[in-house]
Amino acid sequence: MSAVTNEVNSMTGSGARLPDMGKQKQLTAAQDFEALLIGQMLHSMRENGSSWLGTGDDEASGTAFGFGEDQLAKALTKGGGLGLSKVIASGLAAKSAAAANTVSTTSKI
Repeated sequence: MSAVTNEVNSMTGSGARLPDMGKQKQLTAAQDFEALLIGQMLHSMRENGSSWLGTGDDEASGTAFGFGEDQLAKALTKGGGLGLSKVIASGLAAKSAAAANTVSTTSKI
């Protein structure tokens, strides 16, 4: 067996499942991506108008609103958001399981 196969097998146990830590990292990455997407949507809405409050923005208020948009996006995502994080995480888990099965099958040959 190659070093890569040994590493994958040690990470996945039997080669069929990822450890819970891997699943948590996948979910966190999916939530971060969804939060980034929501934050970009909020930012583009603010850019189309003059500002959230209807007055012109300066550097300080633009930074403050940007920080607020990021925090709002993270809070929305933690509360379920658009539902994309669950779809992305399940897709990542399926790809990881398929890769683990491929490596496991290859190592038996």
